[in-house]
Amino acid sequence: MSGPRPRKSLSQHFLADPGILARIAAALQAEPGDTVLEIGPGPGGLTVALARLPVRVIAIERDARLIPGLRARVPTATIVEGDALALDWHALVGPGPFRVVGNIPYHITTPLIERALLPPRPACIVFLVQKEVALRVSARPGTAAYGALSVGVQAVARVERLFTVPAGAFSPRPKVDSAVLRLTPLAEPLVRDQEVEPFRRLVVGLFGFRRKQLIRGLRQHTGLGPEAVARLLAQTGLAPAARPETLAPAAFVRLFHVLPRSS
Repeated sequence: MSGPRPRKSLSQHFLADPGILARIAAALQAEPGDTVLEIGPGPGGLTVALARLPVRVIAIERDARLIPGLRARVPTATIVEGDALALDWHALVGPGPFRVVGNIPYHITTPLIERALLPPRPACIVFLVQKEVALRVSARPGTAAYGALSVGVQAVARVERLFTVPAGAFSPRPKVDSAVLRLTPLAEPLVRDQEVEPFRRLVVGLFGFRRKQLIRGLRQHTGLGPEAVARLLAQTGLAPAARPETLAPAAFVRLFHVLPRSS
């Protein structure tokens, strides 16, 4: 691969296979005139695939070494130098719906997923992530991979694990396989926009006691006494002996809605 070498400090693993890149671009299901925001274009392989679509492409790249090559390789795209976690995405794309895509760095995968799902949300998000992360995001209740990330994402988006990308497709080769994840924000999320952060805190808190009985985990998370917690659980219809790792996202939402707002 020509151009600057990938930086380990930025978790850069470049993907050059045109067939895989075309599949990732197609997974966006973009329509003519859409705006597509690409996170971490690297040397521009996916940017080239996106530029073949009838869409407006804006790409955020943190590595300044790559900016000149990106602008030369894909002159029709708007290349923005900066940190995708710090920039205002909505200011970049302007008014109206947009879609987000990217081969995102492993070390900031979860923050980028959470950032992408902040309201107002994109119409669609397609991320190439570590396979393990894709399994966690799409996991069902009661499975080993199910956790706070699963609940937080599934409460606001439909999750699809589309296909696996082998480690050998990247340069340098990572130690694990990757997978393409598509998130489609729900028309009616299980939690309102202003509830997302306190809901996330509850879910993360309870998964700190994932194998404890719900009544014990809630007592430790809220500081409430056993009688108060029992009354709250009775309102939700959840069994006191249930464990957080077995609760579906909708059950966490029911629980969230009966808890005192300071919890």
